[in-house]
Amino acid sequence: MSDLENRPKPFSKDRFKNTVNKLIFFYSVFFVVMKIMAVFNGYPAKASLILSFPFVLLSLWGLRNVRKDSYSWIYAVVGVLVVSLVRYYELRLFEYIQLNF
Repeated sequence: MSDLENRPKPFSKDRFKNTVNKLIFFYSVFFVVMKIMAVFNGYPAKASLILSFPFVLLSLWGLRNVRKDSYSWIYAVVGVLVVSLVRYYELRLFEYIQLNF
């Protein structure tokens, strides 16, 4: 019985926070890599690199979190907001950047 008591709950706050932080980190790295590959495949470089800039920052912040093994809710909330907003407005932002920069 003591073995079950010491085991962390499947959806404990710390475990969930760690999982969300790692997902945002891996998604950010993946997004940056995909935008770099898009540039090599003929997409406009300026727009792709500007759109990937918030994810570069999230990737660096996430890398620091993973290396120190210290995860925060602030990173999780900021990451979810950035991912959601950029994914929702990506096409509009891409067109705006192409036309105005």
